[in-house]
Amino acid sequence: MDAPDQLGFQFRPPERRIWTVRALVSAVRSHIEREYSDCWVEGEISNLRIPDSGHLYFTLKEESAQIRVVMFRSSAKLIRFRPENGLRVTVRGRITVYEDRGELQISAEFMEPQGAGALQLAFEQLKARLQAEGLFEASRKKPLPPLPQKIGLITSPQGAALRDILNILARRHHSANVLIYPAQVQGDSAPGEVIAGLRYFQDLRRGSAVEVIIIARGGGSAEDLAAFNHEGLARAVAESKIPVISAIGHETDFTIVDFVADLRAPTPSAAAELVIRSRQEIEAQAGDLYRRLERALRYRLLMARQELTNRAQHGAFARMMDGIHRRQQKLDEQRFRLEKAQRQLLERCHRRCESVSAAVRHYDARRRLTAIRQQLDAQVANLAAATHHRLLECRGSLERRTASLEALSPLAILNRGYALVFDAKGRLVKDAARLKAGDELSARLARGRVRARVTATGRADQNGEA
Repeated sequence: MDAPDQLGFQFRPPERRIWTVRALVSAVRSHIEREYSDCWVEGEISNLRIPDSGHLYFTLKEESAQIRVVMFRSSAKLIRFRPENGLRVTVRGRITVYEDRGELQISAEFMEPQGAGALQLAFEQLKARLQAEGLFEASRKKPLPPLPQKIGLITSPQGAALRDILNILARRHHSANVLIYPAQVQGDSAPGEVIAGLRYFQDLRRGSAVEVIIIARGGGSAEDLAAFNHEGLARAVAESKIPVISAIGHETDFTIVDFVADLRAPTPSAAAELVIRSRQEIEAQAGDLYRRLERALRYRLLMARQELTNRAQHGAFARMMDGIHRRQQKLDEQRFRLEKAQRQLLERCHRRCESVSAAVRHYDARRRLTAIRQQLDAQVANLAAATHHRLLECRGSLERRTASLEALSPLAILNRGYALVFDAKGRLVKDAARLKAGDELSARLARGRVRARVTATGRADQNGEA
């Protein structure tokens, strides 16, 4: 009950509201996402992880603070540079909470490096990597044929570069045959189409094969020429068995393809002069109106895409994508844990294997067997000596007993000339009185037997005579 005070008033304590952890974190996340739905944050990248899913996970930090950042694959594939630890960047996205860990994080949709632009940074990163591999070395450049009869040309069929090259070739080299492979030279699809053109010319049969390939495009901004800073396209040019001339942009424009090509022409027109060894330089005829229209259309498309993104962020599509992104992040988190557990298990197995190997080396079976074999050999030798000694003793005893037995043997007496006499029934005859004339006798001598018949009997005297 509520206790009254001295004046009679009753005070009711405020009711407590008890949250579950998930409900509290979810409420905080909803509040933060409403208040910070579009933020620009700058800092230094650290702890960068890029799993097979293509999402980016890193920490954005400064001297005394840090925050986790996740950029899902749909946004990560649009950045032009390669994120690295230690790189200072500016990130745009919404602040949210990762509920499984209760951590504050930024769900980034855009990122650009501080200082140099994204395109310039991507250009420098790719240039340094390919240069380290030796793809820019002059020793691997292939020489151009002196006067090619068949020329392969990869360019846009609507571009001014095509007209410039054809006009110069028609005026300077009437007998040259030009095989054109139409390709986009701007936009995301351009690298793949140019690579397809290179492969097409490589696969031509000997009778229709070209002797040199020109990749041409008119001038433009860094964004217009970004397709020729593509790593796959640069490697395809480097691997070409046919000499390749890059004729991209104006003389002051440089792309990665220019560095890996066998020869760089300052303009598409100059490429036509170089391929037929013309001494005259022709200024590239650029379509300024066409390029301005391209830039205007690209700007309108970018603004329309941004407006679509802004509208989608506040609708059912945004909630659906948010749920997908959270599940994708949870899946990556589980993958990181599994990889960590696998590494720890392998380390424990490795340490146990080393411990067992050390124990086996300590108790070397070969040394134990050698010691046992030595003990066995010593015991066998002792047993053989004891057996030999025992045999000698037994042989001496046998010889003594044999001599005693032979001394007592009746055969010894028989050898002295005595005989054993038996009657017809085989009984030993000891007394002559038991015999009468005509009885048959048998006598056992020392060697053999004899038969006899009694003719007379009588008693022997004291001298043994009858």
